This record gives sequence, C-alpha cells and structure tokens, in this order.
Amino acid sequence: MTGRLPSCTARDVDAALRRGGFRLVHQKGSHCYYASPDTGKVVTTLPMHPGDVKRPLLKKIIRDIGLTEDEFRELL
Repeated sequence: MTGRLPSCTARDVDAALRRGGFRLVHQKGSHCYYASPDTGKVVTTLPMHPGDVKRPLLKKIIRDIGLTEDEFRELL
C-alpha cells in the first residue's frame, strides 16, 4: 500500500518504534533518543511536541531506522 503517510502524533511514533524493537536510550528536554535493536547505537531522535509530527520529519525518522514506509505503517 503506497501513498501518503498517515498523520501521527509523537506518541504514535513512539509506540511504533517500541513495537519495532527500538528502545528509548535517553531524553533531553522534549527530545527522545532511540537505539537500534541490532547495534544498540542511537539511530534517531523524536521530538515529543504536541500535535502531529510533520511528514518530512516522519519520513526522515523512517529513513534513519532503516524501514520502508509500508513496514512503518505495519508498526502503527
């Protein structure tokens, strides 16, 4: 299923990352840092701001974690 990514809040993205095996390493202010389940290295940052995560940022997070948009949709 290709097409536009659904609008997601930061909490939705956080839940999807955790379902994908990524773990929260630490938080500085409102930014959460997630580590890869394979390497343990920090791979992406998620700002926990109110409202929806903008699509360009969501695409960058998906690219950082090494998934396709369809694989990410399955985690939502």
